[in-house]
Order: sequence, then structure tokens, then C-alpha cells
Amino acid sequence: MNTNVLIIEDDVNISNLIKLYLEREEYEVLQAYDGEVAKRIYLDYAPCLIILDLMLPSLSGESFCKWVKRDNSIEDPAIIIISAKTSIEQKINGLRIGADDYITKPFSPEEMVTHVEAVLRRTGHFCHKIAMEGLVVKPRKGEVILYGEHLQLTSYEFNLLYELMKHPDQIFTRDQLLEHIHPYNESEIFPRTIDAHIKNLRRKIEIDPRIPKRIITVRGMGYKFAAPKN
Repeated sequence: MNTNVLIIEDDVNISNLIKLYLEREEYEVLQAYDGEVAKRIYLDYAPCLIILDLMLPSLSGESFCKWVKRDNSIEDPAIIIISAKTSIEQKINGLRIGADDYITKPFSPEEMVTHVEAVLRRTGHFCHKIAMEGLVVKPRKGEVILYGEHLQLTSYEFNLLYELMKHPDQIFTRDQLLEHIHPYNESEIFPRTIDAHIKNLRRKIEIDPRIPKRIITVRGMGYKFAAPKN
């Protein structure tokens, strides 16, 4: 389960403090300091929870929240608003635009972790996906999304992509991949069939299938899905 959390907060100290405490609880943490950058990170990594400040440069937290809720390409992530706005009306407005929780500043990092845990208990099913650089695989629904666009994959292509993405940078031989996508027809299917599936898959997920950046051929060994470089 991919429990990645996106912190959108322009105060670096607050953002880093939340990050520190969440990483102690083994969450994968992403950070953005303005709304426009946060959009790109959201599409790249499909976070399952967003901690969102309302007062942001370039795009307000309210506008970002509404944008996420309008975007149906990726499962709705949970959103926790953090804000210095403390009035009842402002809290109600935050929840009405789609937030799952609202925390007023100042708050303790331990309090934040508790709220994250509570929200994910209600919404954690959205985390059952793998996301890398704009490519999202949702195994429960059998869906693949590339930068917000749903892709049409065959069942073989889906199973192949899912297996590779579950183990980034791990090299698979053709025979190993064949076992995952043709488990009951080994006598009828040849290992080179994998090459055809890989070729078709690259056409759908690579910017330039002739120079693949995601599914890499390891000469003399097989294939791997390249993990994003930090």
C-alpha cells in the first residue's frame, strides 16, 4: 500500500517538522511550497493524503482543494487543511470544499500524526495504488492512468506493468515475466512473446518508445522498470 503524504505548506520550518514526524511513522513524504508546484507533484505521485495550508503563493489552498476534487482521473486523496484561520465559518468552508479534516495553527507535530492516522483509517483504501512520475496503477480496479489520462491496456499488459512497477529496478527474465502473465499456458506461449507485450506497452506509456525511460531492456538479462531518480 502506497501511503505517501504530500505536504503543501510555504513555511519551510513547519513543513520540515511535519515531514520529520511522519517519516518516523514510516510514511513516504512529498513536499511542495506553492500550489502550482503541488499540482505537478499530485499528478506525478498520486498521494493518498494531502496536508494543505490555505495561504499559499501562486495558487491558494482553497483553489487547489477545489481543483483536486474536480479531477476525477485519480482517486480522491484525503485532505487535511492546516490554517491560521480559526473562525467556525472558515472551518465549515474548508470542509465544504472537500477537506476531510481541519487543523488550526499552531499545532503539535504529534497532533498532526494522530489526525493523519485517523483520516487514513477512513480513507486508506485510496492508497492501494502504485504511482511513479505521472504513471498510476490501481490494481483493485485494473486501471492505469498517465498524467490524468486513462490508458487502455490488455490484461497481459496490465499484469506485466503491475509486476514490473511493484519491484522497481529489479531485473526480470522473460521466463519470470511469462509466469506472471501466462501462468496456465506455458506450453503454448514462448518467452519472446514478452517482447511483443513490452513493445506495445512502451507505445502507451513512454514519451518516445524508441528511447524508453520507464521500461528498460537489460541486455542479456531481461527487463526492469526504472525507479525515479531523486
